Amino acid sequence: MVMWVFGYGSLIWKAGFNFDERIVGFIKDYRRVFYQGSTDHRGTPEFPGRTVTLEPAEGEVCWGAAYKISKKEDQEIALEVDSYLKHLEVREKQYDKKAYLHFFTEPTGTTPALSGVMVYIASPDKKLNVNYLGPASIEDIAKQIVQAKGPSGPNREYLFKLEEALLQFECKDKHVSDLANEVRRIISERELTAS
Repeated sequence: MVMWVFGYGSLIWKAGFNFDERIVGFIKDYRRVFYQGSTDHRGTPEFPGRTVTLEPAEGEVCWGAAYKISKKEDQEIALEVDSYLKHLEVREKQYDKKAYLHFFTEPTGTTPALSGVMVYIASPDKKLNVNYLGPASIEDIAKQIVQAKGPSGPNREYLFKLEEALLQFECKDKHVSDLANEVRRIISERELTAS
C-alpha cells in the first residue's frame, strides 16, 4: 500500500526518510503559520522556538511537497517510534493531529492530483498540544525566532531555509516572507548597534 505525506515546513528541504517520489503542490483551505512552539528541535523548554503549523483558512492554499513512500520497510522506518532514525513520528511528535487531505498540483485545477495525503498539524488545543504558542505580531514572532536555538540549530535557520525552499517553488507566502524580512531587520539592527 502506498503512503503519501505532505510536508509544508522542514520536510520540504529535509525529508529524513526514504521516498520514491516527491511532487510539489498544495493543499486547499489551510494556511501556514508560525504558531507552534519547538522545545526539542529549534528551541528549548526554557526558550521555545517557533515552527509552522496549519490553520484552517477558507479559500487559501499552502504550498509544499508530497512524498510517496511505497516500500513497507520505508513506511515502517518513517513511522516507527523506536527507530534510531529521524523518522516522522519522533520528528513531528509535537504535532498532535494527523489529517488526510486532497493535494493539488495545478493552481487553477479543481481535481486533486492525490487524495488522502497525510499531513501533521499542531492543533491550538492546549490540553493536547502544550507547545502551541498561537498568534502574535510579526515583530514578536520575529524576536522570538532571532533568539531561539535548539539541538537542530538556530530557529532563524529554519525560517530562512523554508523561505528559500518556497522561493524555489516560485511560491509566495506572505507570512513567511514578512517574518524573514523582519528577522533580517532585527539581526541587521543588532549588528549595527554592536559595532
